[in-house]
Amino acid sequence: MLKKMATARRSWNIAREIGDAVISASRNPNRRWYGPHMAAAVRAISERVPLVDFVLEIRDARIPLSSEYELLRKFSPFPSKRIIVLNKMELADPLELKTCMDYFKERNYLSFAVNSHNNERVKQFLNFLQSQVRESHKAGHFSYTTTMMLLGIPNVGKSALANSLHQIGRISAAEKGRLKHTTVSSQPGDTKDIMSLKIGSHPNVYVLDTPGIFPPNLLDAEICSKLALTGAIPDDIVGVIELARFFLTILSSSHEYKKWETLRKTQDLTRSLSNESSKSDGRRKTRYATDHTQDFIVYDVRRVLYETISAFDGNLEDEISMGNLIETQFAALRPVLRVSEEASEFADLRVASKILNLYRTGRLGRYTLEHVSTVAKF
Repeated sequence: MLKKMATARRSWNIAREIGDAVISASRNPNRRWYGPHMAAAVRAISERVPLVDFVLEIRDARIPLSSEYELLRKFSPFPSKRIIVLNKMELADPLELKTCMDYFKERNYLSFAVNSHNNERVKQFLNFLQSQVRESHKAGHFSYTTTMMLLGIPNVGKSALANSLHQIGRISAAEKGRLKHTTVSSQPGDTKDIMSLKIGSHPNVYVLDTPGIFPPNLLDAEICSKLALTGAIPDDIVGVIELARFFLTILSSSHEYKKWETLRKTQDLTRSLSNESSKSDGRRKTRYATDHTQDFIVYDVRRVLYETISAFDGNLEDEISMGNLIETQFAALRPVLRVSEEASEFADLRVASKILNLYRTGRLGRYTLEHVSTVAKF
């Protein structure tokens, strides 16, 4: 118990610096955190929410509470049926995700976990939505056409989910040709307008994809640090090096790296396969040398992280010792991630960028950054 408490304090100290940087940026008028375009989007959403049949509040499954859409609190009593959608479930810890779903169920919140890039899971979600529509029609609440609005903070995957629902929905080819796709980007805040996409026929069902919106002021440093690490806030506000250090602190404090113990034993095999592939196919050699997402490079990254953490004899409950470990990890990851020694000035930046990408795409494990079981109230 004491070790867990110490880990929490250490993570909080690192998170506080990142969170404070985000809060400072949100108060900087030159960054236009809450500019006229966002204020206009809030007005447009506020006008439409009372007119829709369902509100799908999209959250990040890794931060199910911190990614809450605060604007919804302004609507009381709530005019539409709300469903909390935990997107990016493939990046969250499965056990924590189940705990979170139970948490919402105990409070009579309707929720569903989804991976917007997994067709089978999207089909299940679409079937769930259609069942909700049918129940509402039987109760005589809705007309023939049902409208659902997707709401959420930036970069929780609203547009990706809207497109997936549109593609998989029972729509004729002619209708698909006439309906536009919403813009999907990894950068928070790229959706600017409200887009309508049809996701079902007989009865007709439409989803409205909306811009991601933060409140005018962000006040909680811990929440801000989680938003920054998961990519809801532009990386340049904090810097990718600091974000990568934050992730490596979480990784080194967890048990996730212990799953990679067997990779140490397969190091020679991995290198052998790499050399064999390079010799047999010149094109592969070029591609593998520059693309860190290839499996054998990911394996090497995991192996290096496992070895550096396991071999470290410092006190990981001490922030200075943790900082020394992270410096060791950055140096050990350079050759694995094909970062040239000649580019030493930018080496840490390149390593951090690649590590952050591997974390955000789930290649370095599944992490839930907050635990609903420790929350006193919702």
